[in-house]
Amino acid sequence: MTRIAGNPTSAPPSGGPYSPSVRIGAMVAVAGQCGYRPDRSLVEGLEAQTRLALENLRDALAASGGTLGDVLSVDVFLTDQDNFAGMNAVYADFFAEPYPARTTTYVGLRPGVLVEISALAILGAA
Repeated sequence: MTRIAGNPTSAPPSGGPYSPSVRIGAMVAVAGQCGYRPDRSLVEGLEAQTRLALENLRDALAASGGTLGDVLSVDVFLTDQDNFAGMNAVYADFFAEPYPARTTTYVGLRPGVLVEISALAILGAA
């Protein structure tokens, strides 16, 4: 099977040698998305970063033919465990039941970045 990169026009370009999303058959992997605008400037605040990260994830997924309804699992990376409730509140605006599986990990990210979110989707799963 062929690996096909998805490059959304509405989200920031990747910051390194990786694709925003990659599709092989019905499977789509979306690289970690942060609260970066298309010009690579970072929005401020946890809720704003979470919202934009999820919008960027949705756009990267769409570039590979998917929707949030196709998402099987999500990985959330937070820099501070006190930010879980704020992230979770915004996250609930993007996904509906039955929710994707999710793992949340507390990590170090680039300066100013409070959250990063990646996903795995199976097209036509919903």
